[in-house]
Amino acid sequence: MNWNGYVKTLKEIEKYQRKVRKKHARNKKMYTQGKQDAGVSYPKKAKATRSNSSPSGFGAIGEEVEADSFDIKETLEPSFWIDNRLDSEISQRLTAIANDFIEELDIDAKIEDIRFTGSLANYNWSKYSDIDLHIILDFSKFGAEKAVLKGFFDTNRILWNDTHSITIHGYEVEIYVEDVNEEHISSGVYSIKNHKWIQQPIPREEKVDVATARKKSDNILTRINMVDRYMEDSEIKQAQRSIKRLKQKVRKMRAAGLKSSRREYSPENIAFKILRRDGSLDRLENLKQKAYDKGKSIK
Repeated sequence: MNWNGYVKTLKEIEKYQRKVRKKHARNKKMYTQGKQDAGVSYPKKAKATRSNSSPSGFGAIGEEVEADSFDIKETLEPSFWIDNRLDSEISQRLTAIANDFIEELDIDAKIEDIRFTGSLANYNWSKYSDIDLHIILDFSKFGAEKAVLKGFFDTNRILWNDTHSITIHGYEVEIYVEDVNEEHISSGVYSIKNHKWIQQPIPREEKVDVATARKKSDNILTRINMVDRYMEDSEIKQAQRSIKRLKQKVRKMRAAGLKSSRREYSPENIAFKILRRDGSLDRLENLKQKAYDKGKSIK
């Protein structure tokens, strides 16, 4: 979706929302007064049975998440880094991908920088890593609100990531768009455009506390399982409240970990990675969509 199309869509959505709000205000009195069919507003409680999609036992973590995958390595990923510089062929390929992405948006935007970050720009890389390719733009030059721009770029990068499956040495490329003034917390950030480290990672003699991380991820997983129960029992509003709180909790948990002295190696960030790797975060997002659909449906 190009910029003009995105702005047009936003205006149409805003117009529709105003219309819905007016209609809701007119009908509010009708909805809150008079006799109502209790069977419609309060459907019969479903029998409490476990969903086939739910993991057996609250708090169980998938065995596919290997504890040693969080071990800190002695070197950077050798397929990518030569004498602490990004391999030139990889650098050229990632630059081409970033340029193609911006060109497809059909906007007049100067790329301030292209940055390689994440675990592959650090000593905590593993087979689960992906290539975090950050395209840096100056949002102040677009003449639009930052939130609108972020929505535009997020929409297009998600579409790009879902559409493409580009791998380099077996690691998938994941695009992000970032404002030049936005704070990015990471102990490993490499400027592809300038061929140098912005934040060079330091090898640490540090033990990753996987046990504490598992306790934190277990707690989140238990609460995701409870959302499944709410859905089965047709307690849709409770499910939606729980989903909203859970998503906020996960965001705050990871942010707190990244801002701590241990950053990427913090139990909070490792817990987030466990939840992402075992599919729990995708499951939570699917439950959010399912709850929304059920909440808007009429039996």
